[in-house]
Amino acid sequence: MEKLLEQVIRRFRERRMRGFARRFRITPETTILDVGGTSLNWSLLPVTPRIVFLNTDRVVPAPGFQWVIGDGCALPFRDGAFDIAFSNSVIEHVGSPARQAAFAAEIARVGRRYWVQTPNRRFPVEPHLLTPFLHWLPRPLQRWLAPRFTLWSALIRPSLDRRAFYIQHYLNDIRLLSAADLTRLFPGALVIRERLLGLTKSLIATR
Repeated sequence: MEKLLEQVIRRFRERRMRGFARRFRITPETTILDVGGTSLNWSLLPVTPRIVFLNTDRVVPAPGFQWVIGDGCALPFRDGAFDIAFSNSVIEHVGSPARQAAFAAEIARVGRRYWVQTPNRRFPVEPHLLTPFLHWLPRPLQRWLAPRFTLWSALIRPSLDRRAFYIQHYLNDIRLLSAADLTRLFPGALVIRERLLGLTKSLIATR
C-alpha cells in the first residue's frame, strides 16, 4: 500500500514539476534554492538546474548536489542570491503563524522569483494523515482522535516510533493554509490552484 501511495504522489509531482519548468523556462544554468526539499523532485525533469538544497540534519544528502543545513525561516543567503527560491510542501510544517510569515519573507528575499506549494486547508482530506475532515475538527478533538486512528496508520502500518513521531509532528507543528492565507503571506503573488475531482487540492504562490 505504501508503494502504491508513493506512485500516486509521484504522478502528481511529475505534473507539478513539468508546470514549474514550463513557467520558469528552466535550463541547466538556472540557479535554484530548494528549501526543505530532496533530489526526488528534480529527477522528474529532463534538465537539471544548478540547485542548492537547504534542509535539516535529519535528511541524508544526495550525491552530486550542494547541501546546506539550516532553518528556512532564517536563510543564510544574500538578497536575490538565486534565480528561483523553490519550496514544495514545507511551509505548512514550520510551526506557528509567525514562523510561516518569516519563512515566506525569506523565500521572497533570497529568490528573484519564487514557487511555493502547499496543501489546501479547504480540501476535505488531510494530506499528511490521509484522514478526511480531521483538520477541520476542533484541536482538542484532533488530539484525541489522531493517536487512536488515522487512515495513514491503517494503510501504511508504520513502526510504533515512526507513527508516534509523525502524529506528534502533525499535532504540534503542521498548520495548513488556505488561498487567503497564502495571499497574505506572499502579497502580489499569483496563486495557482491544483485541482483534484474539481476541488482545489494544493496551492502554489509564484512570482
